[in-house]
Amino acid sequence: MTENEIAKHVLDAAFVVHSKIGPGVLESVVYDGIRFDEAFRSDLVVEGKVIAELKSVQALSPVHAKQILTQLRLTGLKLGLLINFGEAHLKNGIKRVINGQLEEKSPADISL
Repeated sequence: MTENEIAKHVLDAAFVVHSKIGPGVLESVVYDGIRFDEAFRSDLVVEGKVIAELKSVQALSPVHAKQILTQLRLTGLKLGLLINFGEAHLKNGIKRVINGQLEEKSPADISL
């Protein structure tokens, strides 16, 4: 095969993986039913239920939310928190990302 033919095969495979998995995984990925141990690394997984992804950037971008949504889908978890320590006021740097629906507690179950 020529270099261009090889490049075409590589790029075709990359498009399949990206469309199947989405953005936000490291170089090793889940592909064709094969799961690799290091498809991604979350900054924090709390109680095995919530992924917290920490950033320190001028502003969160849409790709950050896509990355954490991909992580949620791969793990089957439902809630992710993007926390950007680069914001002047932390409350402006927090974004919730939800995969599916969260189980809500009734007001009687919530303690203050």
